[in-house]
Amino acid sequence: MLTGVREQLGQALFRRVAGPGGPATRARIHHTPGPRWFGPDRPIRTVHGDASMFIGGLTALLLQSLHPLAMAAVAGHSGFRGDPWGRLQRTSTFLAVTTYGTAADAQEAVDHVRGIHRRIRGTTAEGVPYHAADPHLLGWVHAAETDSFLRAHERYGARPLGAAGYDAYVADTARVAEALGAVDPPRDRSELAERLTAYRPELRATPEARSAARFLLLQPPLPLPVRPFYGGLAASAVTLLPPWARGMLRLPRVPVVEDLAVRPTGQVLTRTIRWAMTPAREI
Repeated sequence: MLTGVREQLGQALFRRVAGPGGPATRARIHHTPGPRWFGPDRPIRTVHGDASMFIGGLTALLLQSLHPLAMAAVAGHSGFRGDPWGRLQRTSTFLAVTTYGTAADAQEAVDHVRGIHRRIRGTTAEGVPYHAADPHLLGWVHAAETDSFLRAHERYGARPLGAAGYDAYVADTARVAEALGAVDPPRDRSELAERLTAYRPELRATPEARSAARFLLLQPPLPLPVRPFYGGLAASAVTLLPPWARGMLRLPRVPVVEDLAVRPTGQVLTRTIRWAMTPAREI
């Protein structure tokens, strides 16, 4: 009976993240022969294959929203409200292909995204132009994503990597960022922190950013029975934000509640996801 529950939960989570074509895509990614961008011992494989990504992904979306140009591009072109699961599935597939797929498939995925970026341009509500292919804007999106995934794995990962491992993870992600068009992405955790600090004068919580935060945290497109589960993930994601980012989004810290309730809840949820999505027969 427990095995059946495990399989049902794992399949439901996988369908949400990978979409209806997930099994075929997974088989192609992992079983197609050929060289990869990252070998089996690389930290990027450890981080991106861990259940902590469920939390880190939400943290990344919240943090990325604080750049007005990035948020304007998302609000105007991504369709995240009308098709949030489709956007999640496309993002997760891109991460999987570039992390685990053949070098040819990884390059094809990157070329596809770059083609989309070239077409996404416009102006913010204040009349400031943006272009999704702008290397500076790509650098922000990459730095915010990498920092969020790293923080989530460090706190909730099954096997935290340590300082050297996380430096190597940042170096791995730089390979993908450069392929997407970012210029001189950070190569270790110290450079990553410096890069985030350098972007801070450009950041602010626009009405679009706060609206996106409300959507992600309070109005998820989920059935009522599973919203408490999601709420635990969302609360855990908020605790990983840098204090200055929480302040911008008006998400105050509640130390006692976070230390005694939110963090343990995040640990339980990631263990549950990990258990459900790693069948006993797969090692």
